[in-house]
Amino acid sequence: MGIVHKRILLKLSGEVLAGKHGKVGVALLKRLAGEIRGIISSACAPSARREGYKFVIIIGGGNIWRYRDNKHLNLDRVDSDNIGMLATIMNALIIENIFNKLGIKTKAVSALSAPAVIDDYSPAKAEKFLRKNDVLVVAGGTGKPFVTTDSGSAMRASELKCSLLAKATNVDFAYDKDPKKFKNSRPFKRISYKEAISRKLGVMDLKAISLCMAKKIPIIIFNAYKKGNLADAVLRRSVGTIIT
Repeated sequence: MGIVHKRILLKLSGEVLAGKHGKVGVALLKRLAGEIRGIISSACAPSARREGYKFVIIIGGGNIWRYRDNKHLNLDRVDSDNIGMLATIMNALIIENIFNKLGIKTKAVSALSAPAVIDDYSPAKAEKFLRKNDVLVVAGGTGKPFVTTDSGSAMRASELKCSLLAKATNVDFAYDKDPKKFKNSRPFKRISYKEAISRKLGVMDLKAISLCMAKKIPIIIFNAYKKGNLADAVLRRSVGTIIT
């Protein structure tokens, strides 16, 4: 019997990617690559269930450009969003190169067409690339302005039949209010989709949560900066906040 591959959607924002130093946190990417390689290799060990893992990474562009950080320039919103989507392509190509050099078979594609530098995304092409690679990096958001990368992540998780949406952040949990502003903020270890929506939790776009609820895709919010958290989130679901 061949290996049955579960698909994990990892949502990585540009803000998280930037880290504390510069525009691109190469050290963070290398560590995440190592954790992904460990998850894939451990899952491929002989077992009765013969389950493996494939990763779909949705990458943001906030480390380079995003609309809300540049409102003062008074650019047209559509143009500003397009610039942000182009920034995600830059990030995706960086991830593709770093991961491949570390021995993880990775392919980058984009929902915003830029055929001179990256293949276009479509569900059919994604299926083909996922059969040949361990990681598929999807850039370009949804290819349309006015839509968050969170919503794009939920859409791709649905289209590609992912069993989990793992959102990498710079906090340990989802909180009832911003922990950076309020010392008495309360963390959630587990919360329902409906409660997350009714509380208007700021950790994720509410439209994305609604789509995941409709498709019954669990969401895990976890701190990407803590070593081992990705494996704990994917394999054990023992860190961060789980929304179901």
